[in-house]
Amino acid sequence: MAITGFPAKYGLLLGLYVAWLCYASTAGEATCKLKATFNLSGYKKVEKKKVIIGGMFSVHNRLASTGNSTSSVPVSSGCEGFNFRTFRWTQTMLFAINEINNSSKLLPNTDLGYVIYDSCFTISKAVEGTLTYLTGQDYAVPNYRCGNGAPLAALVGAGGCDLSIATARILGLYYFPQVSYSSSCSVLESRFQYPTFLRTVPSDEHQSVAMAQLVLRFGWTWVGTIAADDDYGKYGIKRFKEIVEEAGVCISFAETLPKLTSPETIQRIVRAVTESTAKIVVVFSSDVDLSPLVEELLRNNVTNRTWIASESWVTSSLIARRPNIMSVLGGTLGFAIQRAEIPGLQEHLLRIDPYQDALTEEFWETAFNCTLSYSRALRNARAAREAGNATASKVSTRAAIEGLCNGQESLQKLNSTYSDVSQLRLTYNVYKAVYSVAYALHNLEHCVPGKGPFEGGTCANISNFEPWQLMYYLKNLRFKVPHTGEEIFFNDGEVMGYYEILNWQRASDGGVTYTSIGYYNSTAPTNKRLFIDNSSIIWHNDMVQAPRSVCSERCQPGTRMGIRQGEPVCCFDCIPCADGEISNTTDARGCIQCEADYWSNANRDACVPKTIEFLDFGEALGITLIVIAVFGALLTFMVVVVFMMYLNTPLVQVNDPLLSFTLLLGLVVTFLCSIVFLGKPQPWSCMTSQVALAVGFAIVLSSLMGKSALLMLRARAIKATKAAAKAAKAAAAASEQSPDTTAIAPAAPPKNDIDPIKPIHQRVMMAVCTLIQAVACTVWLILLPPHPVKNTAAQNIKIILECDPGNIIFICCVFGYDVLLALLAFVFAFVARKLEDHFSEGKCVTFGMLVFFIVWISFVPAYLSTRGKFMVAVQIFAILASSFGLLMCVFLPKCYVLLVKPERNTDEMMIPRAKSRDSKATGTSASLSTATEANGTTISTVSLND
Repeated sequence: MAITGFPAKYGLLLGLYVAWLCYASTAGEATCKLKATFNLSGYKKVEKKKVIIGGMFSVHNRLASTGNSTSSVPVSSGCEGFNFRTFRWTQTMLFAINEINNSSKLLPNTDLGYVIYDSCFTISKAVEGTLTYLTGQDYAVPNYRCGNGAPLAALVGAGGCDLSIATARILGLYYFPQVSYSSSCSVLESRFQYPTFLRTVPSDEHQSVAMAQLVLRFGWTWVGTIAADDDYGKYGIKRFKEIVEEAGVCISFAETLPKLTSPETIQRIVRAVTESTAKIVVVFSSDVDLSPLVEELLRNNVTNRTWIASESWVTSSLIARRPNIMSVLGGTLGFAIQRAEIPGLQEHLLRIDPYQDALTEEFWETAFNCTLSYSRALRNARAAREAGNATASKVSTRAAIEGLCNGQESLQKLNSTYSDVSQLRLTYNVYKAVYSVAYALHNLEHCVPGKGPFEGGTCANISNFEPWQLMYYLKNLRFKVPHTGEEIFFNDGEVMGYYEILNWQRASDGGVTYTSIGYYNSTAPTNKRLFIDNSSIIWHNDMVQAPRSVCSERCQPGTRMGIRQGEPVCCFDCIPCADGEISNTTDARGCIQCEADYWSNANRDACVPKTIEFLDFGEALGITLIVIAVFGALLTFMVVVVFMMYLNTPLVQVNDPLLSFTLLLGLVVTFLCSIVFLGKPQPWSCMTSQVALAVGFAIVLSSLMGKSALLMLRARAIKATKAAAKAAKAAAAASEQSPDTTAIAPAAPPKNDIDPIKPIHQRVMMAVCTLIQAVACTVWLILLPPHPVKNTAAQNIKIILECDPGNIIFICCVFGYDVLLALLAFVFAFVARKLEDHFSEGKCVTFGMLVFFIVWISFVPAYLSTRGKFMVAVQIFAILASSFGLLMCVFLPKCYVLLVKPERNTDEMMIPRAKSRDSKATGTSASLSTATEANGTTISTVSLND
């Protein structure tokens, strides 16, 4: 019936248009087709199940090799290399699901199904399984969920880090939960990249830190590293290196295990291990990737190394069950995740039906090295016969029967990795992962309407929920694992880092025993996270002493580390600290300079006070110098006494006795002032010693200069008298030859004319010269007086206490003035050296001054070449020697005449005269005076013979 107001022809046109649209839609659908069909193996049970849990395990180790031809349709590769350990994990998931389905407390109204795929330890298979799982059919249709079956809950898996990263990226697109049991790499911590990823295994961040703390705990600074060529190995070893290198540990070698078998690479790694001096090798790898390297190590008998194992292989039977493995890996330390006992699991593992499915059948045939198919056994027997050139069919039939399994073989007697439940660690993680999904589903199912977590207080329907709704319950989950009581909760998808530290020790049968020696707990205080019982460790070759692994031995206190050019910082030379520097810690980077009053001890590990040195009164040298000085002063005093006794005799009176006494006083001052140089320098002693010495020598030298001036003038007067006598003699001779000529001889000078200066003049000269020195010393003491100082520069290990002159100009002027006086006295005495009296006083003064000069000229190099208290000793010796020289040369002849030859102490003997050149004349002959009268003129002559 036509619609009112609508023409029939338009209705026909509308029908034709709708028919065209339907055809076009059908034709469009026909153009969509699958590009590939995946070849996946595993377990699947979804019929009449309320919720489906996915699983992914690396039951095989690798893909089967296929041709690379592009001339035919590509096929999804199969898998090879059956792994008993991961097959046990697969059966653990099945066991947990069956246990949950049989529980009356957990999901009592929900029957769980499962879809489990084999990832073959490769990313491509993991991606294939993920896509197929999300599609809900045996083939993958991206972005589609095909069929009306039970909802998918979560994926348990997918094994290694690389596999989980690949699956997590896909599942994250749909906000589909993923709970991993073994993917521990730290990169998966990012919730920005992997929003729906959770795991029951601790992050490798904790394991890397624990490994680093273990290395640092034993003081190993020279280690090698080996990592798998995947995210698990790369990120784990990278974090380990960051921590240990920051703490000063050096990496001897860093090698990477290939994912595909490469004998050349494995041999290169073995060479790196054997050629390195590092005794510690840290390995971050799975057991599958490590297995080829272990084979090569056994073949090359690489021993004397301690291996640090990551949790992925430390309890792996694939590694530990190899023959003679303890010769290479004995003493290994490794970190293992928490271990548990799962009641009923072993019975489940031993009850499996070999005919249940293709995967179990392959396990059975691999485990017992047989086949469950008679036709396959017969084919195998024929192949063996052809290879062995056998001819009898009876033999081939018997061989086929021998290679055939009956399905009744005992797994318990097999003693394989599959049935070994002594180290349920990753297996326990699988168990926890399945129960995590189950408890999340339980909480979702028992949500109270109106109090739900979703908009409007609604709840999700257990029969038809979205993945993000289950994700909410997983993130807020907290439950206790059955049988173990361990509380599980996710902190932003992570669990706490707890590891048991195991030590590989030799069992009684020569195998491996995993001995617990400590633990690492990331939630404990920083200083208590790592605990190790050192006494429980048995190292490689059954040693109880921890091995040392250093590039260079530690530098002990007293030395510093000298880095070798072009080598790691752990390779260094220990250089002793220089004098005055110390290092009081082990492995010091540099030496510490001691303070000014301290010096390094013999071991260069401590600063000790410097030895304080000065010439003390109590030491032998000081006592000796004191005795000599006192003896000199006493001797001088004795001379004074002698002169006092013979004060009125001609010898004492001949050259101003007062000058003699001032000279002796000056010598007493110089003798006694040398004592002040001894002892610890004090301000008063520094000033007294220097000033007393300068003034004392000024008195001595000015007195000598006064005496020498008189002698010099007498000598000049005698010389004039001599000239007059010659003239008179010449005149007398002329008168004898010419009687007509009267020769008038010049008159001889009177006796008083011989001493042109009086004693008062000598005394004034001495007083003025001494006063000048006294004034100079006073100015010195007022402006810049001498003061004690600590001389730390002369000798490194000593502090020399000495007197600083205050100002070099002043001391040069003061003692330069003494030198000037000495030169004048010497010149005056030298001029009068030929003047003869009874004791030749001019010669005595000349010799005394020569001794004075010789002593002080010798003093200069001796003083400059000595250090410390010996400089003071040299100075005192010079003072005493010069004083004794003057005393002996000037006063010894006089004392000899006074005490031994008193008959020579007469006025006649004291008359000065020039030295006679007549060989018959003696120096002590008296002068003869003759008076001749010529023409009534008296001529007085002195016998002066040239």
